[in-house]
Amino acid sequence: MSDHAVEGILDTMLEKIKTMADANSVIGSPITTPDGTTIIPISKVSYGFGSGGGDAKKDPQNVFGAGCGGGVTITPVAFLSVHDGNVKMIQVEPFISSVDRVIEKMPDVMDKVGGFLDRKKEEHAIKKAEKKAEKELAKAEKEAAKNASSL
Repeated sequence: MSDHAVEGILDTMLEKIKTMADANSVIGSPITTPDGTTIIPISKVSYGFGSGGGDAKKDPQNVFGAGCGGGVTITPVAFLSVHDGNVKMIQVEPFISSVDRVIEKMPDVMDKVGGFLDRKKEEHAIKKAEKKAEKELAKAEKEAAKNASSL
């Protein structure tokens, strides 16, 4: 504890607030539904506190008085829904800014980018297989022409 009572009170209050508002309050524990969907709550945590005190040096019986107060508000803002590898964000509050829109659209963008990359990989594999088939066909034709000329 500190040398001054106000500091001790503030330290105690801050420790209590820390226990109320930890990282699990912002990103909640995942919840799995019977159909296999995982839902992750996302919250906004706000907290505030104040304190005050005074010394009454004239009266030795009443040397010090202090008080403090604080509060924490946890507001749900969105839920992440994960089902069959698809992630969707379900926002509780309406969009407030363009940043909110970007965050809301991010899972869709990631799905589209992933689909695009998968399509490119498939196209590349198809082209590679076509080139290999063409080489084998040319080799077979060359071999057949060689065998025909030797007859």
